Amino acid sequence: MAYDLIVIGAGWAGFNAAIAAQRKGLKVALIEQESLGGTCLNLGCIPTKVLIQSSKVLKGIKDASAFGVEIDGCPRVNFKAVLSRKDRIIEQLRKGIELRLKGVECFKSRAELVSPDTVKLKDKKLNGRTLLIACGSEPAECEGLKFDGKKIVSSNDILSYENIPASLLIVGGGVIGCEFASLFSLLGSRVTIREAMPQLLPQEDSEVARKLETSFKKRGIEVITQAGHGGYDLRAYETVLVCVGRKPRIFGLGLDSAGIKTDKGRIIVDEYLRTTVHNVYAAGDCTGINMLAHFAAYQARIAALNITVGLPSEKAANENVPNCIFTHPEVASVGLNEKTAKERSLHTEVRVFHFLGSAMARIMGETEGFIKIVTDTQSDRILGASIIGPCATELVGILTVAVQARVEAKHFRDLLFAHPSLSENTAESLRET
Repeated sequence: MAYDLIVIGAGWAGFNAAIAAQRKGLKVALIEQESLGGTCLNLGCIPTKVLIQSSKVLKGIKDASAFGVEIDGCPRVNFKAVLSRKDRIIEQLRKGIELRLKGVECFKSRAELVSPDTVKLKDKKLNGRTLLIACGSEPAECEGLKFDGKKIVSSNDILSYENIPASLLIVGGGVIGCEFASLFSLLGSRVTIREAMPQLLPQEDSEVARKLETSFKKRGIEVITQAGHGGYDLRAYETVLVCVGRKPRIFGLGLDSAGIKTDKGRIIVDEYLRTTVHNVYAAGDCTGINMLAHFAAYQARIAALNITVGLPSEKAANENVPNCIFTHPEVASVGLNEKTAKERSLHTEVRVFHFLGSAMARIMGETEGFIKIVTDTQSDRILGASIIGPCATELVGILTVAVQARVEAKHFRDLLFAHPSLSENTAESLRET
């Protein structure tokens, strides 16, 4: 059976590519060996945020007296009910994906490339004018800490735990490790987090990372940075969660048979998302460029456009990608931070607004953190922003627009925002000297 496009993988990249191409009139086949939605929906973004929301509700109840609300008795977590809600939300969203894929032929099967235009399924072969590989990623293991699914677990494994671990060692202080540290600490676990680099969230602004570390320590989370490999006393913890990153899941795809080249375990793509074979594209985590769901969807839409046009025409930009970390307090960033701007020898100015000065932050009872904006002193352009504090993952949206649109600081700070609000503090940041 022949198709205009065969998409391998129905995660956030594959799903978005399939519907984008189908809307342009292409005949599309979508292959997924597990569940629609991939890691993001089933084992990543969505389930973790559902659990985090439950932990926020618990914290809100515990803090209620500060708002004049008295609650008798001690709140407790019915973790099985939390997991049931997680599963219910995933199923609802999956049904939404199924509806949006109307017109796309979906196959539940393992896929293997036989040639650049032929894909072998478990019981048939599909032929396609073009192919898009969007096979995603999986948790990476750490030396000396092999996953066993019981004591030493991955971020996938822990999402199916039926009980809150009494004690939890998290190896890796990146985005995933910090989110789970924050989550299980709020749920009552004794948490230790070990990070090999000098700071938590190594890719984020150093002041933001220090603030998060201070906040974690205040809540009783033990933070160990510059932690070397080994030396783990596993007996001191009920569970060991290894979060040292993710790796593209490309084994068994038959890339060699199709002549598709890889480098350090990732599929090589050019700026148009085309692989080393002219009619085969790749998008999402398997390219190893930036393992974020929204970036995967963006790459997929660019790839689908190029496939629809019939030749590479639209480049995929790799900068100005918002990064959101759903810890408590939340962390978000976009564009250049202070360090990366200096590394590029740019003439910059850094403006900071602390949430202590925000009326809405005080109303919410969440004054911890700040907004930090980097501007170019020569062009007055907003180059980037880093936020730690209430609703940081939402506030970064307007700053992403400012960075992407090359907005000048003088224009941004003169925008009208509602008062009182958290969003007004983004402009207020640029009025601070």
